[in-house]
Amino acid sequence: MAIFVNKNSKVIVQGITGSQGAFHTEKCLEYGTQIIGGTSPNKEGQEIFGLRVFNTVGNLVTKLGVVPDVSMIFVPPKFAKNAIIEAADAGVGLVVCITEGIPVLEMMEVKKHLAQKGTRLIGPNCPGIISSEECKIGIMPAHIHKKGPVGIISRSGTLTYEAVYQLTQLGIGQSTCIGIGGDPIIGTNFIDCLKEFEKDPETKVICLVGEIGGDAEEQAAEFIKDNITKPVVSFIAGVSAPKGKRMGHAGAIISGKKGSAQDKIKALQDVGITVCTSPSEIGITISKVISSK
Repeated sequence: MAIFVNKNSKVIVQGITGSQGAFHTEKCLEYGTQIIGGTSPNKEGQEIFGLRVFNTVGNLVTKLGVVPDVSMIFVPPKFAKNAIIEAADAGVGLVVCITEGIPVLEMMEVKKHLAQKGTRLIGPNCPGIISSEECKIGIMPAHIHKKGPVGIISRSGTLTYEAVYQLTQLGIGQSTCIGIGGDPIIGTNFIDCLKEFEKDPETKVICLVGEIGGDAEEQAAEFIKDNITKPVVSFIAGVSAPKGKRMGHAGAIISGKKGSAQDKIKALQDVGITVCTSPSEIGITISKVISSK
């Protein structure tokens, strides 16, 4: 159930012949990602970008004679649950689901199934994961990334790109960037990623980008207090969001007395984490933390 990827990771794309799947497959290939094939119903026998297309992940595994390390999913919401389960049943260890709009009840079924199979899921409704200058699995703009010491975990795709761009402009690279997604039920959370970044020798500083809704950031703060030795810089989006109104992501909603940006900021600051008051401060704040080490 590994999270990180590298230049040796063997990747497949489910939904490879769709417009989004084809576009982002080409971009990932250009970045150097080792894509070995893809799937699309009723398209078996076709080729795209020199890659063979199969009806199912099971067929791909049988005919290529290899179990992929990662599957990247670009299928419509109504087919996404089955696509994730199909990849897990074929033995794929990591699934990155970009699809937005998967029903919550279906994601509950998916999480239960993946736990039984030992497959890790990043997403859904996420930009994916990138190991800078090695492997891109997702929709992030690759050209803004630079190899370096900062590990980024974010619920927001856009704010991931903002943090990366600011750092690269300052000459500071990133080790791995993970967009965990903004849905109420996701496969990989902040704590899962924090554990990996703490063990990763390439990561010297961690950037945690959160937003309103749920208590993932509060749980992360509690975990950081006792388990993370590396500096953490954070930003929480949605300070001015009104209660009861969903802001962007399905999980970004303040319900009752829970999920406000102020509560999250306080929880993080209480355990010694530097919290930026504006997204424009993320890069310079991390730069100062690195300089002070």
